[in-house]
Amino acid sequence: MSWGTELWDQFDNLEKHTQWGIDILEKYIKFVKERTEIELSYAKQLRNLSKKYQPKKNSKEEEEYKYTACKAFLSTLNEMNDYAGQHEVISENMTSQITVDLMRYVQELKQERKSNFHDGRKAQQHIETCWKQLESSKRRFERDCKEADRAQQYFEKMDADINVTKADVEKARQQAQLRHQMAEDSKADYSSILQRFNQEQWEYYHTHIPNIFQKIQEMEERRIVRIGESMKTYAEVDRQVIPIIGKCLDGIVKAAESIDQKNDSQLVVEAYKSGFEPPGDIEFEDYTQPMKRTVSENSLSSSKEGKAELKFGGKSRGKLWPFIKKNKLMSLLTSPHQPPPPPPASASPSAVPNGPQSPKQQKEPLSHRFNEFMTSKPKIHCFRSLKRGGATPEDFSNLPPEQRRKKLQQKVDDLNKEIQKEMDQRDAITKMKDVYLKNPQMGDPASLDHKLAEATQNIEKLRLETHKFEAWLAEVEGRLPARSEQARRQSGMYDGQTHQTVTNCAQDRESPDGSYTEEQSQESELKVLAADFDDEFDDEEPLPAIGTCKALYTFEGQNEGTISVVEGEMLSVIEEDKGDGWTRIRRSEDEEGYVPTSYVEVYLDKNAKGAKTYI
Repeated sequence: MSWGTELWDQFDNLEKHTQWGIDILEKYIKFVKERTEIELSYAKQLRNLSKKYQPKKNSKEEEEYKYTACKAFLSTLNEMNDYAGQHEVISENMTSQITVDLMRYVQELKQERKSNFHDGRKAQQHIETCWKQLESSKRRFERDCKEADRAQQYFEKMDADINVTKADVEKARQQAQLRHQMAEDSKADYSSILQRFNQEQWEYYHTHIPNIFQKIQEMEERRIVRIGESMKTYAEVDRQVIPIIGKCLDGIVKAAESIDQKNDSQLVVEAYKSGFEPPGDIEFEDYTQPMKRTVSENSLSSSKEGKAELKFGGKSRGKLWPFIKKNKLMSLLTSPHQPPPPPPASASPSAVPNGPQSPKQQKEPLSHRFNEFMTSKPKIHCFRSLKRGGATPEDFSNLPPEQRRKKLQQKVDDLNKEIQKEMDQRDAITKMKDVYLKNPQMGDPASLDHKLAEATQNIEKLRLETHKFEAWLAEVEGRLPARSEQARRQSGMYDGQTHQTVTNCAQDRESPDGSYTEEQSQESELKVLAADFDDEFDDEEPLPAIGTCKALYTFEGQNEGTISVVEGEMLSVIEEDKGDGWTRIRRSEDEEGYVPTSYVEVYLDKNAKGAKTYI
C-alpha cells in the first residue's frame, strides 16, 4: 500500500490530514504539560501539608513527639514528603523526556511537511504549464487548419469564375498553399508538444507524485510511531517511581507497626511522676477535749515538749509540705526590713563622709514577723498556680521531685555541651595562635589573646553554672544532706517572687494526688511553720556567685544582715535585687551581706536568669 499509487489524486486531502496529525501531536504535548503542572501542584500541596503538621522547634508540641505514636506520625509526614518528591520526579521526567522532545520533533515535522508539499506543488505547477502549452498549440493548429480550408475554398471559387483574371486566380492559389503549409507546421508543433506533455504527465503521476506522497506517508507514520513511543514513556515514567513510592508506603506501615502502647504509657509515667507518696489516713480529731493554744500572739519560743505538741503526724505533714515553701519565712526574718537609703548626691566619698546609714530598726518580736508573714499576700498561692504559668525558678523548685530531677539533669547536660563547645573553640584559637607564632606573616598572635581570654572566661562561668546545677541535682537525688532553712533561702532567692508561700487560704492548696486539703486554721499552719523553723538551721555550702558588682559609693553596713563596702571595690553577687532595693553580695567565703542596689553596678552572668544591669 502506497499513498503515491492509491492517493495520487488526493493532494489537498493529504495536506489537510498531515496538518491534523500535527495538531493531534501538539494536543498530546499540551496534555502532558498540564499533567506535569498537576504533579508539581500535587507535590507542593503534599509538602505544605507535611510541613503544616511538623512539630514546631522549641515548642511544647515538639516534646510530645517522644511518644511512639507521635513518632510514627512524624515518620508518616517525612514519608509523605518523600512521596511528594517522587511526584516532582514524575513531572521533571515527563517534561524532559516527553514534552521537550516532542516540541522539538513537532518543529522538525512541520519543516519536513512544508518541504514535501512544496515539492508537490512545484510538480503540479510544472504539469499545469505543460498542459497550457499543449492547449495553446492545439488551438493554433485548429485555427491554421480552418484558415487553410477557407483559403482552398476561395481558390476553387476564383478558379471556377470566368470573369476573374488569371492573376487573381494565381494569387488565390498561392494564398491557399501558404495556409496549407502553416497548418502542416502547426500540426507538427502540436504533435511534438503533445508527445512531450504525455511524457511529463506520465512522469508526474508515476514518478514525482508517488515519491512525494511516499515521503509524506513516511513522515506521517514516523509521527504516529513517535506519539506511541511517547505514550509508552509516559507510562514508564510513572512505573519507575512506583518502587520508591512503595518504599514510602512501606515506611508508613513500618512506622505504624513500631507504635508501642506500653512504652507510651511508661513515658507518661516518666513525664508526670511527681515522686510524692500518696497521702496517708487522716487522723481522728477529738473535739470533745479542750484545746490548748500553743502559739501566743507575743512570742513564738517553745520548749522541747512544745515542739512535740506543735508538730503534726508524719503523714499529715508529708501531705502538706510539698506545697509549702519556707524561703519567704527566712527572708522576712533575715533580710533588711527597711527600704534602702537613696544614693548620695555626689559620687565622691567626701560628699558623704560617713556614707549613707543602713536602716536602723530594733528587732521586731518573732511573733510580729510570723504575723506579717501569715497576713502577707503571696505571689503564688499554690502548686496549681505555678502550673498555670509564671516565671520558672532557676532551680526548678516549683516542680515535683522527679520532674525537677529530670529538668536539672537536662540543664546539666546542656551546660556540659556548651562547655565542650567553648573548649573546642578555645583549642581552635590556641592552634591558630601557634600557627601565627610560627608564621607571623599570616597574622598577629596578640590579636587572638582577647578571644582566648574570653573563651576561657566563658568556660569558667559555664563550669560555675554547672556546679550550681549539679549541687541542686545531687540534693534532689539524695547525694547531699537536706539543706538548712538559711541555705534554702539563699538558693531560693534565684526563684524570685515565684516561690510558693503559705497563706491562710488553705483551700488554694492541693495535695500531691490532685485533691484539695481540708481548710486549716491559721493557728495550725503557724504550728507547722514554727516546728519547721526550729529544725532547719544546719550548716551548708555557700551559695554560688551569679555575677560580680562594683561599688559606686561607700556604704557602712551597721544593721544586722548588711555589709560595708568601699567605692570602687569589686565583689561577687550571690543574690540579685528582688524588688526590695537590696542586693546580696560576698567579699569572701565567710563575709557576705546586703547593700543597697543603687550603690552598686551589677554584672550578672549571661546565663543568669533575668540578667540586667543596675546603676
